[in-house]
This record gives sequence, C-alpha cells and structure tokens, in this order.
Amino acid sequence: MAKRRVSKQSKRRLVILVPLSILAIFSCIFTIASMGYNLYTLQKEQKQLETNLRDMQKEADNLKTEITKLQDKDYVARYARENYLYTKDGEYVIKVDEDDKKNSDDKSIIKQEYVLYGSAILTVLIIIYIAIKHKMSNRSKKNKKKTK
Repeated sequence: MAKRRVSKQSKRRLVILVPLSILAIFSCIFTIASMGYNLYTLQKEQKQLETNLRDMQKEADNLKTEITKLQDKDYVARYARENYLYTKDGEYVIKVDEDDKKNSDDKSIIKQEYVLYGSAILTVLIIIYIAIKHKMSNRSKKNKKKTK
C-alpha cells in the first residue's frame, strides 16, 4: 500500500475549515431551535389571546343587550327592586338569603353522605359478624364430631 502524503497546506486548511464548519453548523442548529421555540410560544400566546378576544366579544354583546334593556323603564324599575330593594308605594320587601338555601342544601347532602357511609359500614360489620359466627359454629360442630 502506498501512503499518500498530505501537504502542510491541506493540513492547515483542515485545521482552519473543520472548526469553522462545525461552528457554523452549531450556530445554524441553535438559531433554528430558538426560532422554533419562539414560534411555539407565539402560537400559544395567539391561542390565549384569541380565547380572550372571544370572551371579551361575548361580554361586549352582553353589555350591549344590557344597555338596550336599561332603556326600558319597566326593566329598570324591576332591576332596582330586585337588586337594590327599592319598593313601590305599599310594597314590602322580604329578602331571602340564597346563601342560607345553599348552605342548607349542602348540609342535607352531607347528612345524606354520612347516612350512606354509616349504613355501608354497618352492613360490612354485620357481614363480618355473621362470618365469624358461622366459622365458630362450624368449628364447634367439628370439635363435637372429633370427641364422639
């Protein structure tokens, strides 16, 4: 085999060009990766802003309908009576707290859950008691048979 001799000039070129090309490749990879990440974050932000825009448009529509409703004097009077306890002459206001209704509903649900859990625990205890009694009676029958 004949060995090829590499000249000093080509060695210098390799020593200079290889690190430069590696540096350029890593620079391109880093730039592409950072642009991809920026694109991802911008798309995520765009989706969030679009949902915010839809919510604000719905709110604007609701406010526009509320404005049109507030043009009606009967609606304004009913709204003031319901929310600010205004009354007409001869009317009495009886306010019922909705929080009390919610609390009582929550309490009744909690009570129902306790009853359910309690009955489940009681059922399990009864089954365990019956199983233990059954095993004890079987053992006593076997002991009687062995003694006879």
